[in-house]
Amino acid sequence: MTATPLILASGSAVRQKLLAEAGLTFTAEDSRLDEDALKAGFAQGEAGDHASPEAETDALALRLAEAKAIAVSAKRQGALVIGADQILSCEGRRYDKPKSMAEARANLLAFRGRPHILHSGLVIVKDGAAIWNLTARATLTMRAFSEEFLDAYLDEAGERVMKSVGCYQLEGPGVQLFEKIEGDYFDILGLPMLPLLKELRRQGVLGS
Repeated sequence: MTATPLILASGSAVRQKLLAEAGLTFTAEDSRLDEDALKAGFAQGEAGDHASPEAETDALALRLAEAKAIAVSAKRQGALVIGADQILSCEGRRYDKPKSMAEARANLLAFRGRPHILHSGLVIVKDGAAIWNLTARATLTMRAFSEEFLDAYLDEAGERVMKSVGCYQLEGPGVQLFEKIEGDYFDILGLPMLPLLKELRRQGVLGS
């Protein structure tokens, strides 16, 4: 193993917990980038002329992850910087984290009885350049829950729902919203751990 500094370019408590529980030594630094501006500047077709809407969203998630990591890498010469981002799409529409409980309720009603996709982008940057990246998807289908159940769920979960783009945490009562989940657990949490750990071993940061 090398002494190469490892930095997570994220303020996400979930991502920090995943890395810490996997035994990694790292620091976390929020890039504080304007994600709305980055999304607005993302040009349609960047994933290819004939890319599907899903592939376009994959490309956007990766673009956001890379931008965050590059911003942190500019101040941390020689370090390996991990950037990650996640976008939710449902029937062709992209969703951001809700800004209010009312918006969270409206989003959950839009997801009700339908599948949605969580698109994750993951990148490692060193000295301002990406040296590795991947995208991953998970598909989750919510059951046709009643509005009474939804209101009870929101009362129990509280403002925690606004910390997640999907307005739920699977490790809590949010799991009751679902009837089917397809995808890796870590992909759902927004940090594909197994391929990341494999690459960190290849980079000599972790023992092989």
